[in-house]
Amino acid sequence: MADRARLRQREFEPEARGALDGLRVVDLSRLVAGNMLTKVLADHGAEVMKVEPPAGDSLRAWKVKGVETSWKTWCRNKRSICLDLRAAEGVGIVRSLARDAALFVESFRPGVLEEMGLAPDDLLAANPRLVIVRVSGWGQTGPYRHKPGFGTLVEGYAGFAAMNGFADREPVLPPMFMADAYAGLYGASAAMIALHHAQRTGQGQVVDLSLFEPMFAVLEPQMANFRLTGKPKPRTGSRSTNTAPRNAYRTKDGGWVALSTSTQAVFVRLMRSIGRPELAEDPRFRSNPDRLQHIEELDAVVGEAVGRMRMAEALAQFDRDGVTIGPIMDVRDLDADAYVAGREALIEVPDPDMPGGVLPMHGEVPRLSATPGILRNPAPRLGEHSAAILRPLLGAAEYGRLREAGVILEGAAQ
Repeated sequence: MADRARLRQREFEPEARGALDGLRVVDLSRLVAGNMLTKVLADHGAEVMKVEPPAGDSLRAWKVKGVETSWKTWCRNKRSICLDLRAAEGVGIVRSLARDAALFVESFRPGVLEEMGLAPDDLLAANPRLVIVRVSGWGQTGPYRHKPGFGTLVEGYAGFAAMNGFADREPVLPPMFMADAYAGLYGASAAMIALHHAQRTGQGQVVDLSLFEPMFAVLEPQMANFRLTGKPKPRTGSRSTNTAPRNAYRTKDGGWVALSTSTQAVFVRLMRSIGRPELAEDPRFRSNPDRLQHIEELDAVVGEAVGRMRMAEALAQFDRDGVTIGPIMDVRDLDADAYVAGREALIEVPDPDMPGGVLPMHGEVPRLSATPGILRNPAPRLGEHSAAILRPLLGAAEYGRLREAGVILEGAAQ
């Protein structure tokens, strides 16, 4: 493996301020979607207060060699309050926090928030400008509202798995939290839209964010295509049903490259580059529809040509000849990649739990020129900020009473 590229070492800056400085967020969500949503806001300066149960957000349990890597990367820049929400006083504290917040995020099963005494209508009555984002698998309405809603089920139900993989094999679910990630990103956008409306009008609202609809939406235009053809999109592996050739091809030294010819000009350049310019005029390959009809023959030509080259040779030759090609990378490659390091897509921050005392994580996304994202603090310990946030809210005596009663936990062992 190549030497690891030199990543930028970043220190946390507790006093840094971002574009969303002053935006107070109460986050009762669990696992990925809600945490993705509030991470985007926290990276740009929002004060995100994670309200965790005594056992902590379920994300903390996803450990690798004892390290909470998921928690550390998705919950940077946030603060942790630990409350027993089975106690009426714990729910009362959340209600008080919501009165002074701009955004409230939760991901309980539909109806649970109402059962807890935190119904959106009541929260809005106390704080009319509040924006409430409700994350669930299937939404707050409809016949599936009470069904379990993990992202895996949604990725199957929304049509993604049915079109992913190879035609002669089983449908393939994604190897990452795809539905949750899409929902988190859609949710961050929805929250900002609703917050802008509240700023203009003073009117808060409820955002009903299912995991299903963002996943379903990004698969456009599959439904329109189905209505036109009467056929669902087939599983084609790495091939495309829109352009050809487009595939993953193996090089002589065992690597893999991704190659795409989305325009006629690129296809012509590809044929010239592999020494087969006459094929650009071959009736089987003259146009993109022709190529799609003869994809097996075309892939055999391209695959044979790529298979004679080593990875570095193929990349250099096709880049020189204006053919769109790139290496298929895994995390080992990315950890050693000069582009990733130079772009600061991956950075390192101090972390005593990691080998060498540094934790690699993704840089701030998106990139803004005037108000870039910030790194204020690492992901918090469970209940790390209970005292700092709740003692001023409740007063020293009441805070002490509730801490002794076990309603509030602070700095609990992980």
